[in-house]
Parts: sequence; C-alpha cells; structure tokens
Amino acid sequence: MSEREKMEIELIKYTKKSWCKSAVLGFFIGLAVIVPGISGSTVAIIFKLYDQFLYALGNLLKKFKKCFVFLLPIGIGLVLGVLLGFVAVKKLLEFLPFAIVCLFAGLMVGAFPAVTDEIKEATRTKKGVALFALGVFLPVVIGGVSAWLSKNGAQGNAFDGIRWWHFLLAFLLGAVMSVTQIVPGLSASAFLMAVGWFSSLVDSVSVTYWRENPAIFLVYAGLALGFLIGLLGFSKALTVLFARARHTAYFMIVGLSLGSILSMFCNGDILAVYISWADKTAVNPILDILLGVALFAVGVLGAYLLVRYQRKKDAEAKREMD
Repeated sequence: MSEREKMEIELIKYTKKSWCKSAVLGFFIGLAVIVPGISGSTVAIIFKLYDQFLYALGNLLKKFKKCFVFLLPIGIGLVLGVLLGFVAVKKLLEFLPFAIVCLFAGLMVGAFPAVTDEIKEATRTKKGVALFALGVFLPVVIGGVSAWLSKNGAQGNAFDGIRWWHFLLAFLLGAVMSVTQIVPGLSASAFLMAVGWFSSLVDSVSVTYWRENPAIFLVYAGLALGFLIGLLGFSKALTVLFARARHTAYFMIVGLSLGSILSMFCNGDILAVYISWADKTAVNPILDILLGVALFAVGVLGAYLLVRYQRKKDAEAKREMD
C-alpha cells in the first residue's frame, strides 16, 4: 500500500445517530477551547472519529463538499460548546477556582487511558522514550515560567495597554491552540493558563470591557485567525505523520498529555489562587482543597467510564466482525 493510499480515509456516511454523535464531539471540542481539562481530540479518539476528523480538516479545501458535510455537525456542536463554556467557566471560576481546575484535571486524567491505548503494543525505543520525556517537559516548563513571571510581578493582566504586537502574539498562540485541538490529551485553555492568558481572556468577555477596551478585538481576531490557519495546516501534517510513524508520534502525544495535567497546577493563573489562600482573601483553603479532591475524583471517574464504555462497544463490534 502506497503512502497516498494510507493517507486516504473513508468518511462515515451519516445516519441520525452518527450525526448526533459528531455533534456531541463538536460540543466537547468547543468546551475544550474554553474549559481547562477537556481535550476534544481525546473525545474524538474515544468516539473512534479521530482519524476521520483529522482527514476532513486537512482536506477541507481540496475536497470541500465531502469534508464540509462531515464537519458540519461538529462545527454546530463546537459553537454551542464555546458559548456554554464561556458562560459556565467564567461563573464557576469566580467562586471556586481551585476546585474547578481540579475537576477539569480529573477529566484529563480519566481520559488519559484512551491516549495511552495507542502505544500499548508499541516497542519502547530510546527515541520514543525521549519524545515522551520532551512531551512532559514542555508544558511543565511553560507553566513554570508563567508562574515565575506572575510571582515576580512581570505578568499582570495580559491585555493592559494593548499594542500592535499583541495581534501577532495572539496569532501565534491561536496557532498553538489549534494544535491542542488535534493532538489528543492537550487542552487549549490549559495552554492559555500555562502562558498566563486564560484569566485575562475570560475576564475580557463583557460588554463593559469591550466598550472601555475596543482594541481587545485585535486580540480576538489574532487568536481566531491563528487558530483557523493552524487547524487546517497542522491537521494535514498530523495525517501525514501518522501515516508514516504513528506510534513514534504518539509517544510525544502521551507525554504532552501528562505534562498538560501537571501544568494545570503550576502556572501564573493558579498561582494567584495559592497567593489568595496565603493572604486569606479567598474562600477557606481547606474547604477549597477538600472540594477540589472530591471534584477531581468525580472528573476521573466520569471520563474513565466514558473510555470504558467505548472500549466495550469496540470489543463488541470486533466480535461481530469475527
């Protein structure tokens, strides 16, 4: 089989059930843009739509009609997920930020086995181990740098005094965010937390803020443009990469997934929560931690049950084929 044939993927023909399934996938992808801890591509793996999702994005311009029909319910769900995510996350983080981050981290931990399934039968090579270690290292370092900048007063509101270069920076961050939507285990909002943009971005979504700081729309435009271009470009690149070296690539993906979980508790945004505990300007830290532990467990259990459900469905389908 040629490499071109390996990269050709047959998109499913929708029934009412599969159309709704894709819309649910889109909803989670939309939530993943806003909600730390939800990885849209991990859900795509659980639903067994990941390769088709990548293929449709990477070939949207080349095979527009075919790919557009496949992506339409995903796009509708995505819009709904983004809207709900903004409203819900903004309210929840105002009251119990640490506990909510714990819930989102629990969701990532619970879904982690769906990512590691891809390398269960892969040979552990030095190259694979090195890529795994690099994957863990990168988000942890980014989160650590963000926390250091915040601690030393170099990082306040990310949008104080917006300049033209904010658009360029937003474009680059938007492109990286697109990678988090197509690489399993990663979260766009967890990445924004790591670089110290998450709280500033969420706080900026209000009519009052828009009236006082209209330049914020330059940031939004940069993020959206970078996200769109990155989504189309990187999805095609990953399709090619998986066709050539799927297991090798997944070693780094597993590392990135684990590193992203760790970085959720070490970044500029979450450092502000720790400081509020020390200054006694927030809720009782003991209550926040206990609730966080409970919600973390709920997140792990809920996500893992979804992984187990899909594994069971896959096993049943395989038995029927045999």
